[in-house]
Amino acid sequence: MQGFINEKSKIIAVDFDGTVVEHKYPEIGKEMLFAFSTLKALQQKGHKLILWTIRTGKLLDEAVEYCKKNGVEFYAVNKNYPEEVLDTNTSRKLNVDIFIDDRNVGGFIGWSEVWQSLHPESGDFLHQLKHPDAHHNYKSGNEGLFKKLFGKK
Repeated sequence: MQGFINEKSKIIAVDFDGTVVEHKYPEIGKEMLFAFSTLKALQQKGHKLILWTIRTGKLLDEAVEYCKKNGVEFYAVNKNYPEEVLDTNTSRKLNVDIFIDDRNVGGFIGWSEVWQSLHPESGDFLHQLKHPDAHHNYKSGNEGLFKKLFGKK
């Protein structure tokens, strides 16, 4: 099945403002429809969820607590794993399989669509990539795609 990712457990980064809750930063907006039920269902399927947000300090603590009160505790917050020590040599980009964010091209698709995209018919993880060739590093064998995109080798 070319273009599909089908391993069991994934690491998923989830944005907070505009994704888990309506965008009211620095306040906490209302829960987005199905946000917490979907996040809990993803955890029940064995996925590790990382809260990935611009919030820091007290605002971050409030967001984490809000999620806990709604039944979601994240594997990590703004880091790749709980024990990671961030310093100036640590990249802000997370090493995850999927990002769920309202800043995607086209905007946030909604939690119902997220669930159906990742677990069709509530089954196993089966995420279809829209452009699977784009998910391969440029190396021998991909010159044709590079040539199509940029007109050169």
